[in-house]
Amino acid sequence: MECKKKENTSSCSCTYDPCPRKGICCECIAYHRKNGEIPGCFFSEKGEKTYDRSFENFIKDKKNENIYGNL
Repeated sequence: MECKKKENTSSCSCTYDPCPRKGICCECIAYHRKNGEIPGCFFSEKGEKTYDRSFENFIKDKKNENIYGNL
């Protein structure tokens, strides 16, 4: 399967600029999975900017998103 890094990068919501996996989704998911984390693209915009990729923060983020919408 061909990696579509250029296309993926344009829609990648991760704001961690020095990330070497930006746009390489399979590597990003594998990296975060290995570290017991969830990739930033699963979070709301506000949740992603915390750089806390924990499952606990993901659940908190989703609860806040459901309560407050996409603020």
